Parts: sequence; C-alpha cells; structure tokens
Amino acid sequence: MSLFRNFLSVGSLTLVSRIAGFARDALMAAVLGTGPAADAFFAAFRFPNLFRRLFAEGAFNTAFVPMFSGALEREGEDGAKLLAARIMSWLVVMLFIVTLLAEIFMPQIMLAFVPGFVDDREKFELTVLLTRIMFPYLACMSLMAAYGAILNTLGRFFAAAFAPVLLNIVNIAMLVPLATFWLQAPEQATIWVAIATMGGGIAQLVLVWSAIERSGFRPAFRFPRLDREVRRFWVLAVPAILAGGITQINIFVGTIIASGADNAISVLSYADRLYQLPLGIIGIAIGTVLLPELSRHLKGGRDREARASQDQALFVSMLLTMPAAVALIALAEPIVRVLFERGAFDALATQQTAQALIAFSFGLPAYVLIRVLQPGFFAREDTVTPTIFAGASVAANIAISLWLFPSLLHIGIAVATAASSWLNVILLAATLALRGHFRLTWPQWRAQLAILAISLIMGGALWLLANQGHAHLVNGVPLWRQGGVLAVLVAFGVAVYFTLVHISGTQNLIQLLGRLRRRG
Repeated sequence: MSLFRNFLSVGSLTLVSRIAGFARDALMAAVLGTGPAADAFFAAFRFPNLFRRLFAEGAFNTAFVPMFSGALEREGEDGAKLLAARIMSWLVVMLFIVTLLAEIFMPQIMLAFVPGFVDDREKFELTVLLTRIMFPYLACMSLMAAYGAILNTLGRFFAAAFAPVLLNIVNIAMLVPLATFWLQAPEQATIWVAIATMGGGIAQLVLVWSAIERSGFRPAFRFPRLDREVRRFWVLAVPAILAGGITQINIFVGTIIASGADNAISVLSYADRLYQLPLGIIGIAIGTVLLPELSRHLKGGRDREARASQDQALFVSMLLTMPAAVALIALAEPIVRVLFERGAFDALATQQTAQALIAFSFGLPAYVLIRVLQPGFFAREDTVTPTIFAGASVAANIAISLWLFPSLLHIGIAVATAASSWLNVILLAATLALRGHFRLTWPQWRAQLAILAISLIMGGALWLLANQGHAHLVNGVPLWRQGGVLAVLVAFGVAVYFTLVHISGTQNLIQLLGRLRRRG
C-alpha cells in the first residue's frame, strides 16, 4: 500500500476519533465548564497523558520502529519477533515500577506539577485523587502504543488508529447521563469521568491486543535481560523521550505556569483539543506512516525512495495543514461558541478559549513539520540531535511563557508554545539540509509559497463572511442555526481553497486522488 493510501487510512480514522472527541469535549464543557473542578481534571489527565506520549509514543516508537524494521529486513519474522519480546519485557517492568511509585508519591509529585493549586486545598486534593485514578491509563496506553508500533511496521494501521475512538465512546457514554438526567456537582462529575477514562484505556488495549494476536506477532513475555540489542534500544530511547514528545513537553510546561491563574488550565485544554484535530489527522498520521516507511527504505539501502517519501510527506502535510491553521484563526470564536458554549461554559470562557486557539494555530504548521522532519533523524537511529533541539525548544518555551504570562495569561502560554515549536522546526530542517538528507528545490519552494498565499486568500474570505453573518453566530441564536452557518462557512472555505490549488497548478487534484487510490 502506498504512502498516500496509508496516510489516508490513518488520517480518516483519526478524523473519526477527533469528531467523537469533539462530542466528548462538548459534553465535558457542559458538565465541568472552566471552573476549579475542570482545572483539576485537565491537570490530572495531562500528567499520565504526558508520560504516555513520552514513554510510549515518543521513546518506544522512535527507537523501536527502526530496529524492528532492520530486524525484519535482515533476520525475517522470527528474528523481529524475538527482538520485540526482549524489548517489550523491559517496557512492562518499567511501566509497573513507574506506576507504583507515582501512586505512592502522587501528592509530592503534584506539588511540582501544579504549584498554583497548593493554596486551594480542595482543588489540590481533588487533582491528586483524579491523577491516582487515571495514572494506570499510562500503562494501558503505553502497551497499546507498543503493540501499535509493531502493527504499523507490518503495514497494519487500522487497529491502532481506530483504538482512540473507543476512549471517546466510553467517555461519551458516561457524560451523556451527567449532562442530562444524572446531574452531579462538577467535583463529583470529574471522578466519574476519570473512571470512564480508565475504562476507555482498557478497551483500547484489548482492541490492539486482539489485532496483534491475529497477526501472529504477539511478543512473549520473558525475564528482562540487558543484552546488546536491548542496550542499543535504550541508548536510542532515552534521548527520544524528549525529542518525540516535544509538543507535549511544552504543553506540560505551560500547565505548570498556568496553574497560577484561575481557569487558565481548562481554557488552554479546550483550545488544545481544537487544534489537535488537524494535528492528529495530518501530523500524527504522517508521522505514524512516515517513520516505518523511511526506516524500511534506509535499512534496504533505498536512499532515493526514502527522500521521495519525505518530500511527499512534507508537501501533503502542508497542503492540508496551512489552510486548517488559517481557518482556525479566522473562525476561532464561532468554532468555540458552537462546540462548547452551553451549560457551565459561558461567553467569557468562549472568548478566552478563542484567544488561546488563535495563538496555538499560528504554531500548527510547526507542530506538523516536527512530525515530518523528526523521522529523518529517527529512521537513521539518531535520537540525540532531535533531543538537543527539543531541549532548546523547551528552554525557549519556558523563557517566553514566564515573560508573557504576567501580562497575557493563557494567551502568553499559547504564544510561547507556538514560537518554541517554530524554533524546533528551523533547527531540524537546517541540520537535515546540512547533512544532505533534506533539500527543497525551487519548484517545491514555489509550491509551498503558493499554498501559503492561497490559504491567506481563503482565510480573508472566511473572516469577511463571518463578520457579515455575525448576527447568526452570536449567543442566543439557536444552536442548529449557528452550526448550519458555521458548516456553510467551512464548506465554502474548502471549496475555495482546493479550487485555487487546482487551477493554480499547485496540485492537480485528479492526480492526488490517483495517488490515494494507488497500491504498492
């Protein structure tokens, strides 16, 4: 199956997950709002979620996929399965130790994670309780990501891409009664949502476990031994803990700083969920497909094919990301109002969330480009260089956040996240170019500039139309009318953008559809 078809498969399932996630978030906004209980829940959920992104998706995938691909090329399925068993055994042991220590010392950990909550004892204790309930989610999701890495390397993307849908389904099943007939105070509601989150994590793990069983590639657990291949894995994995999850690290840093202001964490969390839609569909899908693709080509000595894959990934990611970023900026407030403004989520929360969304969206192309450029290092088993760049990005994020937060509050955190991500992109791209692994030709530069120009034209048209139709997008207008107007605006933007892309010669849409259909 081609890179484009794999990207379409993963991206489509991620879209289903994100749509279900929006339904979940809309219900959560109605139940929790942006008050102290919401701040406690989002802070609690981000802690295990950060470790999942770093420990599993970041460290495990970026170190494991190139090694597993190499073993498949050199030793066949038996050798690859044995390597996976040795490394997975270490993962299980480490997850057990980390989970046990975190559960025991959670109050002390939370003192460092949400220092701004310490003066509010009830809020701090609720955060500790919720984190203890949800922290085993880390183990479920880490094992799911590990099994998913094996399936992705084998070219089986469906199960791992569909698994996040289950988390949203389980959460929606709990939130519907909380938002309708089984009304609870926000503090009690957060506990039920935390339990549902754990249930969703277990459901995802069961789904991917079943898929790995059907593939015949389930690694058998064995007593961990530190042999040569395992040592090599950890040498690659430890730096990748930082490099693979830089966006999450920056959000984590922002959470610590934002804990000093009321409602800032929940506002940033809702805005984060909105820009995560294009990031998930495009960035995560491209990264998921590109790393095993590059690894197989490089391990097989096919350098030309490897470069072609990265060039294709860069083009298609910007073709889709740039208009998404511009549209989020142009329609930020109507999007937030239609999706979230009801129940405990009031007009002020809409305004604050839209402000954060606009700032985050300026960094959206950078978040996706990091996903496109990092596999160029990971596939060559270089995890140290991206880690150094990730460290520079985190340092910049901390400095900018501390500088802007006193005056701009939640907006300053979002600006810092976007700016530090662009710094990371510049460092990654420049280093790959210096090493001869990445270089844009003039036609490619011209295509990227055309994408930017067409996106700005589309964004300007959307902004003007949204202002003209403002009376249909304000509080008090029936939700169905607001949603209908917003849907028309989005459809108009899509039509304008792709029409201009086609007639300008930037991308022939018929050829693109042919690539998406192509196999092999």
